[in-house]
Amino acid sequence: MYISTTARSSNSRLGFVSGNVLALGSVSLVTDVSAEMVTSVLPLYLVVGLGLSPLQFGLVDGVYNGVTALVRVAGGHAADRKQKYKLVAGTGYGLSACSKLGLLAAGSSIPLLAGVIAADRVGKGIRTAPRDALISLSAPPHRLGAAFGTHRAMDVCGALLGPLIAFAVLWNTGNSFDAVFVTSFCFAAFGVILLTLFVSNRREPSRRQKPSLRLALRTPGAGRLCAVAGLLALVAIGDNFLYLIMARRADLAAEYYPLLPLGTAAAYLLLAVPLGHLADRVGRWRLFLAGHAVLLAAYGLLALTSDHLLLLIAVPLILGVSYAATDGVLMALAGPVFPESVRGSGIALVQSSQALARMAGSVLFGSMWLWWGETPAVLASAALLATALALVARKTKNRRTS
Repeated sequence: MYISTTARSSNSRLGFVSGNVLALGSVSLVTDVSAEMVTSVLPLYLVVGLGLSPLQFGLVDGVYNGVTALVRVAGGHAADRKQKYKLVAGTGYGLSACSKLGLLAAGSSIPLLAGVIAADRVGKGIRTAPRDALISLSAPPHRLGAAFGTHRAMDVCGALLGPLIAFAVLWNTGNSFDAVFVTSFCFAAFGVILLTLFVSNRREPSRRQKPSLRLALRTPGAGRLCAVAGLLALVAIGDNFLYLIMARRADLAAEYYPLLPLGTAAAYLLLAVPLGHLADRVGRWRLFLAGHAVLLAAYGLLALTSDHLLLLIAVPLILGVSYAATDGVLMALAGPVFPESVRGSGIALVQSSQALARMAGSVLFGSMWLWWGETPAVLASAALLATALALVARKTKNRRTS
């Protein structure tokens, strides 16, 4: 495989983690503070504040998770063609920042809120593939798990701080969601400034293949990676549904709701780097599947336990373990699959498969909850996930594990 000069020189004293990866991690940290401030209060705002049904929330949550798929490929392809990964990523960060102010203007209008949420997700869709392509071009192939693990650890620091800041804002403003949205905008704007000042673009020394989506689609292994990522995302329960179920079971007060993701963020933060290193050593496919398998324990607790304290502690922690073993590991799997000339497009294809599946999965789970009830819907999702894991494990048994 062709390795760029940049990647060869990207090692540093921090275990082959380049300064560019650390700069991108800092941008993601600040931006995730902004994003998680909104994410941590949005389900409560929509379901309790505005009175959406589980199915309506599932539709909005599907938009939140899936609309990025509509623009990820375009963003990745544009970055590949011009080799302006930083510029394309910056455009996405800027759009997401502006959308935080749009939440103020939308008020209680569901169509306007859906539009603003869609704009925020479009920004995320534009930036994600170019950002991850930059990470993959800033580290040697055999250290991609460590590079993505480091980036995701910094990113999840923001996920840890965001709910805490949202909690503090709600506590001190009498549960003012508008104050949360304004504070979120300030953090997002700071993230754009950090990107502009400290992140460097990466270019290929020579272009061996003309960038095209067809080339990315025809890359050996691309179809299998997209299919597996999409299937597992389809049958998993969305985070917002998990937090809603926990809050309903424990009868949690509104101001404490933003604290629910803290356990997830803490586990993710502690495990992202070591599991990234582990994936490089024992096989990325193996760890990726194991990370999804642990979700079965969380679903079992949701469906069967009556201990509210155990539920509030264990489920977020399990979710964090799962993310640490799957999120960055999937991108470490995707990076070496695609030639550098279509790295952004290829990563975007994998991410889009996952995002579209999550959108469909949110609607599916919302429908099951509405028709069958909360607990049967969780049990059905657990059965679907177990079946999907068995199928994928069987298909990949005789293939290479990394």
